[in-house]
Amino acid sequence: MHLYDYLDSGNGYKVRLLLAQLHLPYGWTNVDIDKGETRTAEFLARNANGRIPTLRLDDGTHLAESNAILWYLAEGSGFVPATRQGRAQVLQWMFFEQYSHEPYVATPRYICRHLPADHPRRAELPGRLEKGHAALAVMEGHLAARSFFVDDKYSIADIALYAYTHVAPDGGLELGAYPRVREWLSRVAAQADYVRLLDVPGTGAAT
Repeated sequence: MHLYDYLDSGNGYKVRLLLAQLHLPYGWTNVDIDKGETRTAEFLARNANGRIPTLRLDDGTHLAESNAILWYLAEGSGFVPATRQGRAQVLQWMFFEQYSHEPYVATPRYICRHLPADHPRRAELPGRLEKGHAALAVMEGHLAARSFFVDDKYSIADIALYAYTHVAPDGGLELGAYPRVREWLSRVAAQADYVRLLDVPGTGAAT
């Protein structure tokens, strides 16, 4: 397999973290989204939507969308519950992550880290951060009586939510008001074969 990715991307990090924890070998190419490298004809032939991560499978086909890639890689492993209800609950939290969390936790981080201080998109931050806090409050409440999001066991639901939550302060979302979320972040980071967001695949070194 070969992962086309951007090192600072939480969506790409989800896939890198799971690949490491599944002990699956893969090649890796950094595709700089800020330089338009996902809009080239070569990249669009892999993913017509022009987004990372995109995973080339062993048969040469390409799979896009980070949570779909997580499901593909994790199916049949201990990272997906064995029960029908458990699997549906994992999907529930993965949909939550993409619809109610990612636009309001990941996007502020991108604006703050990748756009200049006078960029017009800075005007989006107050509204996005308000909804980001709402998403974190939902997570805080859910974690009141459990260690992980589904069946009290680490799964791809946790990976999906962890990727951008653990770096939420980069976008102005401080986590001080969410002690259970912070404890959960520590539990995820303590999992076997954990890798960090900026660890370059294959080197173990951060940029």
